[in-house]
Amino acid sequence: MIFDTLENVSRYAGLGHNLPVALNYLLEADLAGLPIGRTDLDGDNLYVLVQEYDTKLPGAGKWEAHRKYIDVQFLMRGVERMGFANLRTMQLAEYIPEKDFQALSGSGNFVDVFAGSFVIFFPEDAHMPCLCVEQPEPIRKVVLKVRCTT
Repeated sequence: MIFDTLENVSRYAGLGHNLPVALNYLLEADLAGLPIGRTDLDGDNLYVLVQEYDTKLPGAGKWEAHRKYIDVQFLMRGVERMGFANLRTMQLAEYIPEKDFQALSGSGNFVDVFAGSFVIFFPEDAHMPCLCVEQPEPIRKVVLKVRCTT
């Protein structure tokens, strides 16, 4: 897992997969003009999901992971608490291949992600997004889905 802000994107230029392309997209694209939903950048290899929702109370959160994709989650508006843990510390539940969704249970740590910051979750990173910090609040988030190449 990586947690940082856009001003430090150049530090990650050496990362594999399409991560440098994804991070540069966050710097260069008109994110405010993107429609809600999916926008393909390179078909299923790299695409953007724009989401707007209200954050949830902690008890409503669910642990998840992905096998085929790396998530780059960039917060445009609001503050969101996200859980993270290594998969080795979690109990695996059902995997849904067509959604690349691995359900999990267990416990982890949490970070408060603020507007202008991003988190990168790799396949070995369990995560629990969408949680409120104090009270539920509206969020606008850009999630880049980067297909794993190895």
